[in-house]
Amino acid sequence: MPQPRMAIMLAALFCACAAQAQSTKDAFDPSTLKGPAKGAPNEVMVLGTAHLSQLPAPFQPAALSGLNARLLAWKPRAIAIERLSGQQCAWLRQFPTRFKDTADTYCWDPAPARAATGLDVPAATVETDRLLASWPASPTPAQRRHLAAMFLAGGEPVSALVQWLRLPEAERRAGDGLDASLVALLEGGKVGRGKRSEDTLIAAPLAAALGLERVYAMDGHTGYGPEPDRKAYGAAIEKAWNNPATAKRKEADDRLDAGIGSVDGVLALYRTLNDRAQAKLIYDSDFGAALEEGSAQQFGRGYVTYWETRNLRMASNIREAVGDTPGNRMLVIVGASHKWYLQAYLDQMHDVRIVPTDALLR
Repeated sequence: MPQPRMAIMLAALFCACAAQAQSTKDAFDPSTLKGPAKGAPNEVMVLGTAHLSQLPAPFQPAALSGLNARLLAWKPRAIAIERLSGQQCAWLRQFPTRFKDTADTYCWDPAPARAATGLDVPAATVETDRLLASWPASPTPAQRRHLAAMFLAGGEPVSALVQWLRLPEAERRAGDGLDASLVALLEGGKVGRGKRSEDTLIAAPLAAALGLERVYAMDGHTGYGPEPDRKAYGAAIEKAWNNPATAKRKEADDRLDAGIGSVDGVLALYRTLNDRAQAKLIYDSDFGAALEEGSAQQFGRGYVTYWETRNLRMASNIREAVGDTPGNRMLVIVGASHKWYLQAYLDQMHDVRIVPTDALLR
């Protein structure tokens, strides 16, 4: 039988453990507190996508017609894309020691638009906000050309493409801030991720067809800088990725790539990318494997830090954009590995309801 002092200590320990368990059980969970009770909810659908520019040759833009028709029928009132905003890119360029590679890799260069309009990113952004605040229901072609020029100068080329596509073909010409070089960029689809990308083949045409004025660039790359030992870092992560889950993903990719020349094949690709089973498979293949990689420097933990930070910043940018118009319905088009993180993070928000892609892709 324990001594009285020992009995008191054991009792205290038991109470502390019980309190901790109770505390964990009753932890604050924002996802359970959805509101408001009245009014249309904010809906977000996260579409996981392949980066279309990286698909093999059998893929042709016409094969997206089935997917695009389904997205159009859902009628989103806002579209977010996996791009850095002009404002973030302007900020990154202020710190070249840390972010030069990031800006060079992920940012569109607004220099040609600055030369044509005389406006840098901050000034063009102010002008864009001013124009949209009093944007008419039926703008003239000159107004659309001017807004497209402002989007380009502000580092928002995909939104500029939306304005360009909303112009009658006869009005797609230079003028009102657009010079011949900018027209060539818009005509050639040399914006966003390029001519054969989800920006130019899905997001911008969909926004134009829906009568939207812009898309929202929601990526975030401020959470990491240059890696001091890139070679060792890369080798460690590559080694972690060499695992059975990665092999399973590659096998599925190869099988799906064989059919991407057809409408049905593209839909099959998107069904697979957005299947719930992908969430754990991606984790096991990529981030979970990196988290446990065995380098002395623990490179994988830094990689997971970057990944989680990036997704959290994406989620915050999406949440901000959704809140612009209460009762919003936003489509997020993002690389498939981001989908599950964004859904989990956004579902924590009180005024966001996640809409699954299952029915849309059926």
